[in-house]
Amino acid sequence: MRFPKEGLLVALSASGVRAVNNGLARTPQMGWNNWNTFHCSVSSTLLTNTAKLLTEYGLQDLGYKYVVLDDCWSSGRDANGKLVADTTKFPDGMGAVADALHEQGFLFGMYSSAGEMTCARYAGSLDYEENDAQSFADWGVDYLKYDNCYHMGRFGTPLISFNRFNEMAKALKKTGRSILYSLCNWGEDYVHTWGGSIANSWRISGDIYDSFARPDDLCSCTNAADPACIAPGTHCSVLAIINKVAPYIDRGLPGGWNDLDMLEVGHGGMTEEEYKAHFSMWAALKSPLLLGNDLRAMTASSLAIINNPAIIALNQDPRGRAIQRISRDLDVPVDRHGVGETHVWSGPLANGDQVVIFLNAADADLDMSASLEDIFIMDGVGTAPQIQQDWAVHDLWGNSGSRMSLHDAQALLDAKDADARRSFLQTKLDWYNATELPYAQGLSRRDPRLFGERIGVVEAGGKISARVPRHAAKVFRLQSVSGQDTTRKSLLRDEL
Repeated sequence: MRFPKEGLLVALSASGVRAVNNGLARTPQMGWNNWNTFHCSVSSTLLTNTAKLLTEYGLQDLGYKYVVLDDCWSSGRDANGKLVADTTKFPDGMGAVADALHEQGFLFGMYSSAGEMTCARYAGSLDYEENDAQSFADWGVDYLKYDNCYHMGRFGTPLISFNRFNEMAKALKKTGRSILYSLCNWGEDYVHTWGGSIANSWRISGDIYDSFARPDDLCSCTNAADPACIAPGTHCSVLAIINKVAPYIDRGLPGGWNDLDMLEVGHGGMTEEEYKAHFSMWAALKSPLLLGNDLRAMTASSLAIINNPAIIALNQDPRGRAIQRISRDLDVPVDRHGVGETHVWSGPLANGDQVVIFLNAADADLDMSASLEDIFIMDGVGTAPQIQQDWAVHDLWGNSGSRMSLHDAQALLDAKDADARRSFLQTKLDWYNATELPYAQGLSRRDPRLFGERIGVVEAGGKISARVPRHAAKVFRLQSVSGQDTTRKSLLRDEL
């Protein structure tokens, strides 16, 4: 299947899901959203200063392009039913914010809810869709996060929820402006079955919080695919969200993505290994990557996680296929600690490579392994041609030059001004710049900065083994040693 380079795009997946035809989000969107750190403490200054730091730390040029303003920005409606920005927080209005961000090369995102009120109880957009969509377009908005609070009971079946969210989809389209449409209806009413028809991404769970695996009663559903799951809730851990999306991960495709919620990296509630696992899984599962930390107080560890170009390249891979879980063990003995949970995930990449992730959610370090037969099971049960090849194994968190060291990350944070940071990235580090060399081109050219550290070879018929720390992920990129192209058959299967 070939897609035009310009104009409206429509993509079909193997499951027959049609992606929204607005030409946006051909790879998952990346950026920053204020909510997880600042909640209602928002202002034009916060947004423009954060954008400045995204640029200075090289994050904009890694793909973090959207600056998204969440809830609490309005002061209600005027006599004509038009939304009005809070003049204390945004004294020059929303158009001025959009202009300032656009001048810095960013795209501007805003928030509303498909309810009478937003989740923070500001004016919502239910029954005001055309008015509000036109306001967003007039202000120069490029992205709309559309929440699910106070919907006046208009949910309970897929059709009811589809119709409610489709009103805004139609209104956005009517404006004639390209606005990425991101649904936030928490996975309710089987959104994974219809979200791709009208939106560029759709949340599959309740709100994430800064925990790797802690159970929480507020995250009430353990399986969002269960028909009884009508209240996905909040306080969902990284592991809870991963387990929720696993049954329908294949519903995401170029133009429309399963959204696992914003990133928690940098908030302090997880270990470094947990944050690396969180970031890796979000990237490989093709979730939008929206930072949520305070860039003014970022640590070297956090920066060295969110700027790993080899991990981001998984997310931005042009094939757009998420990893799938090929095994899950819920009864892993962990000495005196009882039992724990482990996963193995695998998925194809555009250039014929394969990504493999060992996820250890148990409370002890463990030895994990997977055979080539298991890794390529989606290409045939024991019959995949890839089993008969040798594969070079690259560790995407390896300590090679493709990953920023903690020393260099701290030096970048400590640089005295924007010019010093720019010089550090360009001359000392020669850091990857996706603005100059998009990921698709970098992958095609085999740019070493996108391929981690080569650590060995798994021979035909063999297996990969690794020691995986507690609450951690080992992320491997496999490359055919022979260079044999295995993509054609798989790509045809994707398009059928």
